[in-house]
Amino acid sequence: MHKIHIKPEHIERVVKRGGKAHSVESLYGPRTALVVVDMQLYFMGEGQPSECPEAREIVPNVNRLADATRRAGGKVIWIQTHSGPDSKNFWSVYYERMTPENSEKRVTGMKPGGSGFDIWPDLDFRDEDLIVPKTTYSAFIPSPSKMEATLKEHGIDTVLITGVSTCTCCESTARDAMMLNYRTMMIADGCAAPDDELHNATLNQFYLQFGDVQSTDEVIALLDRNVAAAAAE
Repeated sequence: MHKIHIKPEHIERVVKRGGKAHSVESLYGPRTALVVVDMQLYFMGEGQPSECPEAREIVPNVNRLADATRRAGGKVIWIQTHSGPDSKNFWSVYYERMTPENSEKRVTGMKPGGSGFDIWPDLDFRDEDLIVPKTTYSAFIPSPSKMEATLKEHGIDTVLITGVSTCTCCESTARDAMMLNYRTMMIADGCAAPDDELHNATLNQFYLQFGDVQSTDEVIALLDRNVAAAAAE
């Protein structure tokens, strides 16, 4: 598991600007979505081209968050990267940065039915959950995207970002969500990156400028608090 470090000076700046360390102090379940980014075989399986071993470490936390989100009346949305031969045309600048061999590995591995396409089998995927495909780093691209339409359809105004990799697809999706006016939180121990430095760099920058960063336990407590309050009414 990553050694998470939010710099004290960054917390100080956030408190000075907003009067508190966390901008998200409550979560209303029915308007909240847990967004699980790219937890597929291609990024999690041993020997896969983009294997991120830390992604396997966060599976229990993602499952706990999914359970808490459903219990609170929210939605769990699984983001699944789709690739294929046409990817080399509509995202040519990305594939130009790869060798032909590595480009072909991604195209074949990430297409439906490919060796890296499926969701990691230990994740608690349920029939009532939603799947949103994406073709680039951000789940909100291309626009208009199915992701934004899905959130609007279900009355979602708050998104909790988990998945792999913290510093690429999770960050890209989280930043776009905030700039499309969704209250956005990255879950510090629910995202995974190739190393601690990349992971913490993203969390610190996101916390400073884009949204909130909290832990799995903190988020579950926020979700459960409103469930308990509703039951007491």
